[in-house]
Amino acid sequence: MEKIQTISVARRGRLAPSPWDGVALCLVAGSLALIVYGARQMGGPLTSVSAAEISLSPAHLPEYALRTTLRMFAALAASLLFTFTYATAAAKSRRAEAVLIPILDVLQSVPVLGFLSFTVTGFMAIFPGSALGAECAAIFAIFTAQAWNMAFSFYQSLRTVPLDLDEATRAFRLSGWQRFWRLDVPFAMPGLIWNMMMSMSGSWFFIVASEAISVGNTTITLPGIGSYVALAIERRDLMAVGYAVVAMLIVIIAYDQLLFRPLVAWAQKFRFEQTAGQQMTGVWLLRLLNRAKLVQLGFAPLQKGFGAVARAPMNFGKWRWTATPVPARWLNALWGGVWWGVWVFVALFGLEALYRELYGQVDWPEVMEAFRLGLLTLTRVVVLVVLASLVWVPIGVWIGLRPRLAMRLQLIAQVLAAFPANLLFPAAVVGILHFQLNPNIWLSPLMILGTQWYILFNVIAGASAFPSDLRDAAANLRVTGRPWWFKVILPGIFPYFVTGGLTASGGSWNASIVAELVVWGNTRLEANGLGSYIAKATAAGDYPRIILGVVVMSVFVTLFNRIFWRPLNSYAERRLRMN
Repeated sequence: MEKIQTISVARRGRLAPSPWDGVALCLVAGSLALIVYGARQMGGPLTSVSAAEISLSPAHLPEYALRTTLRMFAALAASLLFTFTYATAAAKSRRAEAVLIPILDVLQSVPVLGFLSFTVTGFMAIFPGSALGAECAAIFAIFTAQAWNMAFSFYQSLRTVPLDLDEATRAFRLSGWQRFWRLDVPFAMPGLIWNMMMSMSGSWFFIVASEAISVGNTTITLPGIGSYVALAIERRDLMAVGYAVVAMLIVIIAYDQLLFRPLVAWAQKFRFEQTAGQQMTGVWLLRLLNRAKLVQLGFAPLQKGFGAVARAPMNFGKWRWTATPVPARWLNALWGGVWWGVWVFVALFGLEALYRELYGQVDWPEVMEAFRLGLLTLTRVVVLVVLASLVWVPIGVWIGLRPRLAMRLQLIAQVLAAFPANLLFPAAVVGILHFQLNPNIWLSPLMILGTQWYILFNVIAGASAFPSDLRDAAANLRVTGRPWWFKVILPGIFPYFVTGGLTASGGSWNASIVAELVVWGNTRLEANGLGSYIAKATAAGDYPRIILGVVVMSVFVTLFNRIFWRPLNSYAERRLRMN
């Protein structure tokens, strides 16, 4: 009896309240309260939003930061859904891939702001009289800045799943649905999480445009950091710009500490290697939740419920039809026929609309001039991606092979990737004018400032997922120096580099629109290229030439991806799988 009492007292001691429980409860309750408050504000009446007065007082920045953060995470959730469906369809079906990947190339090449003019009216019609329509339009604009690189990353991971693991799932008679959740998603998780971080950082560049939406003669201003920055720039209030930058840094630190740092630590156990998955230590949030015993006890029923919901997609594949199964070749033929039908319909509809818009407005010499300018921009993109690769691949490998260092530097990388590159344009104009430099050459680096991080983040993801077994084998065989780079690590990270280079090149094409034509006050610098052609047409409101420029850019991006990046991706699938 005395022993039982001793055990009972010890158990009560382990479950006694502690300061960690108070901190954890405040953190969880505060996060839920902020989400509920922000969601209620997003569903208000449209009149109050369109007539909103954005205040430059720092006291309003916490609310603006909350609204902006909720939009970004809503777009991130939509990007994940798009990634799991679109990229999976492209990776699992060769016929669907022939249609979906070129469409993804085109979508990647279309400027983000170009989507707003086509989507705002539709969302406003779906939610008449409600601010939710404007909110959805803003979220969609942010979505277009996040989704493409996540889809490319997931597609690349699905195409390079080790064959022996795939054969093992088939030997255990797992359905396609179960293989997706038990093999494909875990294998792709390390790279996908780093691309999620890149998407969040890259979307800060488009916050200003997504929170000040113009519909005809009406401008709808959504409260947020972007609209705050736009007003501060309009009024030339440098102090307010500084406040906005500080708020942005606080938001980045918050979601890095509360979301991405635990996710990176969690993803370590999905590395493909023969030894046990590594558990990353040093994540304060995980230590806090482990020490908060009462929080664990109180959330035990919820944890069981969430676990059941999380296992539902995996168990869904156990439900099988009792009817006679349809032959796989019939399903593949039907699936491919549907995708090719959609592709032909979209292509014919697009060609007809393009002909209607350009006929009589643009002649053949101007079309040829647009293609000549596209070749100039293509040259800049290739040179800049090569230079960025030479710089960031070694740095990314060095960081990715040191997990603790990667945990420390991932916040710095996110801040650098989120820094609006266009804030450096005035300095570039002053430097070019002062030293009398050639704009055709020295405006080019501005194109890569916001897109070089795609290479860094993907290389870090590849190096982080590199199996420890192969590193140990290389060390035991005394493989060092040049052979180590070209025989060990570069083949191991090559699929990730292809994804980073592909998305970086597509982003550089978009960045050329603002980098090849820079204006600061009354000073205007222009570099010959397709980006400046589109920028001038946009400033003049010349829609036929805007369409021509976007179409030519889409053609160049699609052909370059098909001729250069796709063969590299196929080579990685055939020769560089971790089998």
